[in-house]
Amino acid sequence: MKEGPSIAPIAALAGDPARANMLAALMHGAALTAGELANEAGVTAQTASAHLSKLAAGGLIVALKQGRHRYFRLAGGDVAEMLEKMMGVAARTGHLRTRPGPSDPLIRKARVCYDHLAGEMGVKLFDAMTGAHQLAERDGAWRLTRRGEIFARAFGIDLDALAARRRPLCKACLDWSMRRHHLAGSLGAAFLEAILAKGWARRARMSRAVLFTPSGEAKFARLFSS
Repeated sequence: MKEGPSIAPIAALAGDPARANMLAALMHGAALTAGELANEAGVTAQTASAHLSKLAAGGLIVALKQGRHRYFRLAGGDVAEMLEKMMGVAARTGHLRTRPGPSDPLIRKARVCYDHLAGEMGVKLFDAMTGAHQLAERDGAWRLTRRGEIFARAFGIDLDALAARRRPLCKACLDWSMRRHHLAGSLGAAFLEAILAKGWARRARMSRAVLFTPSGEAKFARLFSS
């Protein structure tokens, strides 16, 4: 491809095993220290520093300084969506980890994809809303219908506040573990915030997993059944 954006530099940055582990660790939206990311990548602090410099120079992560500490996070939601799609292709083509961690079933059931709900529960939310005609697709773009607006407001989501943001309201993000779509965009993030605020679930510490309580999962199932 001689014209347009060059994907080779980005692919090379994300394709290194150590850097891939670092990027995956940042997929839960939190900022982590170089030491924490070195541990995730299984490399020394010096090697981690070199990898982080390359990722920052390539625009995939940004550094944040707070007091004497320096933290790193993904440069934006588009980076998280790119990584989620790459994970989907890897799963479809059989490039899977040979030793999934103990939290692997939890990650597949419900996890954070940057700032919105992914995994089995995220797909259920998306399917239920499309099945109830609360979300509709037109010319490849997803929108919230009038019925969806009523539902979202009743769930406690401030749509007026979301409309004031520059971020798209609705986006469909291909889920790597389910190989179907979950809801992204500012609306997807707002639904996850509301679910956590209601006490239906909590985010696992140092993991992308979202842990539903038994009562929270029951309430979720009643509301988002397709």
